Amino acid sequence: MRFACSGLILAGGSGARMGENKAFLKIRGKRILECLYSLFQGLFDEVLVVTNEPLRYLEWDANIVTDLYPVQGSLVGIHAGLFHASLPHSFVAACDMPFLKKESVEVILGESEPRWDVVLPVTKDGRQPLCAVYSKRCIKPIEAQIERGDFRISNLTKSVRVKEVYEASFRSTDPELLSFFNINTRKDLAAAEKINRNRSRLES
Repeated sequence: MRFACSGLILAGGSGARMGENKAFLKIRGKRILECLYSLFQGLFDEVLVVTNEPLRYLEWDANIVTDLYPVQGSLVGIHAGLFHASLPHSFVAACDMPFLKKESVEVILGESEPRWDVVLPVTKDGRQPLCAVYSKRCIKPIEAQIERGDFRISNLTKSVRVKEVYEASFRSTDPELLSFFNINTRKDLAAAEKINRNRSRLES
């Protein structure tokens, strides 16, 4: 199934804790970003990669858009993606989510209605704002936030209409909730590689 929604991948810049751009991390020889891009191409008619380092993506046959504010951060990336997207709603994912499943995306999109500005999952680890649907109506509140120096996504959700999707909705197709696993450190990367090896053994 394809959805009337743009797909936004936040590729950002250098990850402070990783010491390199997380968009170029590989799991068993394949970039996580490439896997996400392929997943999104199967779901959305429009896929945008949002980055503040566009020159690093020149070889990509992809729609690359850049941040509109000269500061780094996920909120700034969400703003840029929503600004450039041609559709009223966008599904946003961070570039460091190696196990995001199509079925999990579909669950979130299935809860999206015109009245909601944000539709996001909630797991035992809390809200997951970097795997969520955002409306273009969020652009103005984000701009107001950025202009007062507030870059916390959690504060955005206090000023817009939010629909929460609880983890039970994902368990049937993603029992370990690996869709929401993200990589921030070398330890996380090693854990992701181990998960991937175990998966490969089970599938072989």
